[in-house]
Amino acid sequence: MTEVTLITLTQEDREQFILDNQEAFNYGALEEFGRLDDHYEEDGQIISRETIEHSIDEGEAYRIMHEGKPVGGVVIRVDGKRGDLDLLFVSPKVHSKGIGYAAWCAVEKMHPEVDVWETVTPYFEKRNIHFYVNRCGFHIVEFYNGHYIDPNDPDGHDAGDDQVPGEMFRFEKRMR
Repeated sequence: MTEVTLITLTQEDREQFILDNQEAFNYGALEEFGRLDDHYEEDGQIISRETIEHSIDEGEAYRIMHEGKPVGGVVIRVDGKRGDLDLLFVSPKVHSKGIGYAAWCAVEKMHPEVDVWETVTPYFEKRNIHFYVNRCGFHIVEFYNGHYIDPNDPDGHDAGDDQVPGEMFRFEKRMR
């Protein structure tokens, strides 16, 4: 397995973490839709600065390090036996090298008390859907859309300019 280390995000690295996260998410949208896209939360960004900052402030944020270099990041929240994977991203420059999977395995080892992990991803992120289901063992448990809105995010954090809630898959991974 690919070797990675998770190091706690420092204040000094916060800005680059945000920019790297936006680059990784924008890459997925660009792969799927090209340059003409209406899936952005804010000017040219699939995931807004505000969303990322809120995630960092409310969770545990880590840089994914590979061969001494930052190659991605992860933000999680743990409440007793439940865990929430808020963000997991890997630089497009190192995709398909096992880095994301190694980082996820490191998260699971850090929190053996968690019985159920949860995460969401936009419907168009086929790479993410494959990763969570086929690599990490998550199961799709809900599909949020205009007819079935995420009860925890009624405004839709993937909403476009018309403020119609975005289409997101919710995943769970039961550990025991």
